[in-house]
Amino acid sequence: MPAVTTRHPAMVAGRYVLLDQVGSGGMGSVWRAWDERTRRHVALKVLGQHSSALLARFVREQAVRVRHPHVVAPHGWAAEDDLVVLAMELVSGGSVADLLREHGPLDPGTAGLLCEQLLLGLSAVHGAGLVHRDVKPANLLLEATGDGPPHLRLGDFGVAAPVADRRFTTVPGAIGTDGYMAPEQARGAPPDPSQDLYAVGRVVLEMVTGLPPACQRAPVDEALPSHPLRPLVERLLVSDPEQRLATADAALRLLRRLPLPAAAGPPVPDRLGPPPRGRRTTGAGEVDWPAWAAVAALVAVVAGCLCVLLGWAT
Repeated sequence: MPAVTTRHPAMVAGRYVLLDQVGSGGMGSVWRAWDERTRRHVALKVLGQHSSALLARFVREQAVRVRHPHVVAPHGWAAEDDLVVLAMELVSGGSVADLLREHGPLDPGTAGLLCEQLLLGLSAVHGAGLVHRDVKPANLLLEATGDGPPHLRLGDFGVAAPVADRRFTTVPGAIGTDGYMAPEQARGAPPDPSQDLYAVGRVVLEMVTGLPPACQRAPVDEALPSHPLRPLVERLLVSDPEQRLATADAALRLLRRLPLPAAAGPPVPDRLGPPPRGRRTTGAGEVDWPAWAAVAALVAVVAGCLCVLLGWAT
């Protein structure tokens, strides 16, 4: 893969100017980039070493075209030599995983609001005939809303698959993240929306207890003896998929009947900050203004020397 640095960013496919690396994951690195075509900043996922499995994930993810306020899906891709990238909206508030790591358990109102937004996003994903298969706090991105209400965006569709499509299932291997997978998903069952709903239950339990699945030993009735979200979590964390809530819309209806207080959670700051200073983009691409300043200074020095020499000549 071509070397990319923040000091000398590369132009990818004549369109994307890589500015600074803002994250990394199983597929490669994530960069803030300037899109010359749309004239705005985007997130660019740069594919790492191109194994067959990684390329399969890339093909699946770039095919997802779900447009929804609570979903972040790719809106384009590009390839140049051995550099392959996915472009998507830039979300600067980190993730629910960051929020939990820094602040611990969330209040019932904030957890309920985030759960509602997640279910709205999943409803759109399932309505498009897809199963996400990796719902977890790290994939729940947050807009930088400051002291305002949080705004969740479901991201990372690298292992998403069409509903009940056996071509994307390997047996006995499991596709997903340990602790968040439904029991049948862990056994290699075909993709089904109810598997995402089980993961929602795990996420909600983590939001209100502050404990990841590996540390959640107690049954739901003991972990949440009087919590207002307990009825929803109990209906989602059912081992038998036939008894589990079947759709995101059904879970939404139950959630909205629960007596939840207003959200009072922690603020969601802008974790990326402004783009690298001293850089601007033009129609011709990236311009490194510090370099141009050095050139201008050199020209001024040369001009001054010429003036002196001409003065001596006269």
